[in-house]
Amino acid sequence: MTKIPTKDEILAWIAEHPGQASKRDIAKAFGIKGAARIDLKRVLRGLEDEGHLEKRRKTYRDPDKLPPVSVLQVLPPDDLGDVFCRPLEWHGDGPEPRVLFSARATDPAVGEGDRILARLQEVRGEDHHYVARLIRRIGTNPRRILGIFRKAAEGGRIVPIAKGTDKEWRVSANDTYGAKEGELVEAEQAGPGGRMGLPKARITDRLGDPGAPRSVSLIAIHEHGIPDEFPDAAIAEADAAKPAGLKGGEDLRDLPFITIDPIDARDRDDAVYAHPDPEAKGGHVVWVAIADVARYVTPGSALDREARKRGNSTYFPDRVVPMLPDRLSGDLCSLHEGVPRPVIAVRMVIDSEGRKTGHSFHRGLIRSDASLNYEDVQSAQNGEPNERCVPLVEPVIAPLFAAYGALKAARERRQPLDLDLPERRIELSPDGRVVSVAFKERLEAHKLIEEFMVLANVAAAETLIARRQDLLFRVHEEPQPEKIEALREVAQTSGFNLAKGQVLQTSQLNRLLREAEGSDADELINFATLRAMTQAYYSPENFGHFGLALKAYAHFTSPIRRYADLVVHRALIAAHGWGRDGLKPEEVEHLDETAKHISDTERRSMAAERDTTDRYLAAYLSDRVGAEFEGRISGIQRFGAFVKLDETGADGLLPIRSLGAEYFHYDAEAQTLMGADTGMTLSLGDRVTVRLAEAVPVTGGLLLELVGISGHSVPRGVRTKRRGAPPRRKAGAAKARTSKLKKKSGRRH
Repeated sequence: MTKIPTKDEILAWIAEHPGQASKRDIAKAFGIKGAARIDLKRVLRGLEDEGHLEKRRKTYRDPDKLPPVSVLQVLPPDDLGDVFCRPLEWHGDGPEPRVLFSARATDPAVGEGDRILARLQEVRGEDHHYVARLIRRIGTNPRRILGIFRKAAEGGRIVPIAKGTDKEWRVSANDTYGAKEGELVEAEQAGPGGRMGLPKARITDRLGDPGAPRSVSLIAIHEHGIPDEFPDAAIAEADAAKPAGLKGGEDLRDLPFITIDPIDARDRDDAVYAHPDPEAKGGHVVWVAIADVARYVTPGSALDREARKRGNSTYFPDRVVPMLPDRLSGDLCSLHEGVPRPVIAVRMVIDSEGRKTGHSFHRGLIRSDASLNYEDVQSAQNGEPNERCVPLVEPVIAPLFAAYGALKAARERRQPLDLDLPERRIELSPDGRVVSVAFKERLEAHKLIEEFMVLANVAAAETLIARRQDLLFRVHEEPQPEKIEALREVAQTSGFNLAKGQVLQTSQLNRLLREAEGSDADELINFATLRAMTQAYYSPENFGHFGLALKAYAHFTSPIRRYADLVVHRALIAAHGWGRDGLKPEEVEHLDETAKHISDTERRSMAAERDTTDRYLAAYLSDRVGAEFEGRISGIQRFGAFVKLDETGADGLLPIRSLGAEYFHYDAEAQTLMGADTGMTLSLGDRVTVRLAEAVPVTGGLLLELVGISGHSVPRGVRTKRRGAPPRRKAGAAKARTSKLKKKSGRRH
């Protein structure tokens, strides 16, 4: 058994070796390895508590940092068996940070000299600066497999759930990871099979019951045919990429750009900076810098072909299917704090009333001063900055909000469609179960970034039009007359008015939304207005953007996650003559096809995201069958009514057959169902109390029973089921029957 030194022995050794006082140095000096280091740590903590030792801190603080996703080279194990890595990208003036490699049980073996792509976590108070978790070894791209595990005498096999394939995989007894019969598992290819045998696989994760919440997004990915494996050629190109320098661009590293993103953001493709305009009193200069993805993804390359195929990244509560590999999306193309990164930036000048008076585009290099989240920035603006934001309030954050104040006034004059549609935030536990469902708070910091991005997108469209350069526009056409007539009917039923006989403008719709604000019909009018809108799409022709009240609009600000933005970046490069990585004639020739394809992939992602949310909500509510909920009727169909539940925003079906034997008259224009015997009427927007009869996570279906309408009881003769009684129809069938009737959201501008 290893002998742990006493406190006196440790203090005596430190006195003789004052420059070697880290836990690691002490462990090495006394020959302490393995689990015994835990006991040593306990002794050292006691010395700290007694005041004999000060907790070790970093010996230097360099403004440069390693990206959260980095390429590392594995070093040989040290005397204590620990494996460290050296970063292959380091721009700091001080020595390279020490990176400890922390392997998981399912990680493949890595050895000295291997290059790995790893996710880093910064640590304090240790003799190393980062802990690295393996994403994959550079130069390897093992095929990912999702399927059901079937146990066999020795090991088992995996039956894929992907559509259109019946290929199975053999798993040896040593590679099952403890998987049980019928579990959904993730695996990776482990080698070819014999001449007549099945190929081999190694299970890397057990996802449990295929109907469990943790499986939901994976099933949606496969159901909707979203590509989630990168081809070897694309991975090889990403791995071979080197950090881009100035390459003849402008050095913008002295400008104090910051990024503002959600707290859980993994990629950062936009940075912002603003300051007062020295040439115009009350004016502002706003900079928006966007990751220069075109430096790494060139036309016709394997990366380009795969990015176009995917069209966009797809976001789920528990994972992201990215458009670009991690090496790019999480590392080289992400504007991480303290790391030099190439950008295409637009400098925009606005006057005191928020009118853009000029702009110019620049290709160069920035270094973000800070990676902040929306909540941090909002608290700082509200006078409660945290430690990170204190030095940034006056020079950086305050000027951003000053410029936003002017843009907000311009927005009010322009009158873009101002829908108030709360977004749900599904929070998951580590095992993938829904912990809570809340509605995202809309902060001024969110709106600030939105306004800056809209202004930058307008500048891109205007520049390319002026230079007669082909591009992809983001188009949102005016709603169809019959849709507006349906909205007018809903408004009149709710006691409001939408005037006829005028050329429709967003200001008229905003007037209706303001009139409804705070009333019982507030949410109904917002959703009815949304349903009346057409869906935005991409086109090489400019038909304007109705919802934003803009004559020309192009997506420029998110090239990491949208292929359309990469096309616009290439158009800007070609228009400015910045290099050979601009838009090519052969790309221009196929812009129509590209526009249709990426519009379709966007809709595919939206459907997968929506289905996943429905299933998560059904799983969350499945333990509350029999409970009563308040909600509002959000849709009327011949077979029943849809009810949006207040608590979660989930949509459930109130089947007409559950209301009794009487006949219900369906009025499509008035959006009502009326009972022939009782006269009970269900109308769009009615407040109702319902009982949850069934929740099926596999389909996302919710079946409801009516308890009361607008605060009064259900009329006699209308049947409601007893609490806990079995439902008359399966929720899965209801889900299948009604899925076609769900309206697609037009919110993605």
